Amino acid sequence: MTLFGARQATLMLAALALTGFMYMYYHTDFIQTFEYLQSNTECACRFCMSMEGDDPWFTQRYKPSIQPLLTKKNSALTKEVYNWWQSLQYASHRANYTAVIEKLFKLFPDNAQYTDAGPDRCRTCAVVGNSGNILGSHYGNLIDSHDFVLRMNRAPTKGFEKDVGSKTTHRIIYPESAVDVDNSTHLVLFAFKTLDLQWLISAFTTKDITQTYTRVRPTIQANRDKVMVLHPAFMKYVHESWLQKHGGYPSTGFLTLALALHICDEVNVFGFGADKNGNWHHYFEAIRSNYHTGLHGGNFEYDTALQLFTKNKIQMFRGW
Repeated sequence: MTLFGARQATLMLAALALTGFMYMYYHTDFIQTFEYLQSNTECACRFCMSMEGDDPWFTQRYKPSIQPLLTKKNSALTKEVYNWWQSLQYASHRANYTAVIEKLFKLFPDNAQYTDAGPDRCRTCAVVGNSGNILGSHYGNLIDSHDFVLRMNRAPTKGFEKDVGSKTTHRIIYPESAVDVDNSTHLVLFAFKTLDLQWLISAFTTKDITQTYTRVRPTIQANRDKVMVLHPAFMKYVHESWLQKHGGYPSTGFLTLALALHICDEVNVFGFGADKNGNWHHYFEAIRSNYHTGLHGGNFEYDTALQLFTKNKIQMFRGW
């Protein structure tokens, strides 16, 4: 072998060795990087609502440690939470909160719910609002494909299945908007006053509470083992962290959206906002009254929902 040939062979061997080393290095690095990304995935969905290295606007508002649902164990309220919650109530509606809680959890489930979040879970939520913009949307099958379908107040499905679907896993109510639900549906009470908790107890026992600030149903049909109550501290958190104290307190719709952000990995929103003509009305009402936001910061709530949409935290389906 000539000197040139020996040198060429040596260089080739060195190049092959270096190539092999670099391949092993980068291949190992790629595998480690892939495994790292896999181990840091927040959920098993194609898209996870909450992710590592999230947007500062979102992380400033979203507090993953807060418990959205009330249990006996977490029922003690701080002075700040208690005073805020009491401020929503009529003076005549106030009662001994601790005594009411004792009665409440003798009747209804007292266990933490939806605490199984992790890289193996993919739970999808459809939050179905009552806006007239959902009419003619043909979203029914899409809505029913979700794991959880959350509906609010008396919003019906019968006769509107093509647009709103037929599945309901969680029905959000307060005493003044109560509606019967079937045995497979979770009844979720948003209690804006202690009397609301008392009404819930009464509705399943004595049936003697028939009046709050207006007449209410003395009883409802629901599965006692599927009753849940939104935590007052969660309401305050939504009002202050998400809504920056706009309005007197959050609307049922925005509270439901916030609840979905905390119990699901993917959140899709249907039937929120005005219709294509700028009118705010319910899809199930023949006479289309134009609803005002009242005590709620409706415009700010909707703008906040739009921010969640633009930051890819939720998807909004508006039907038009």
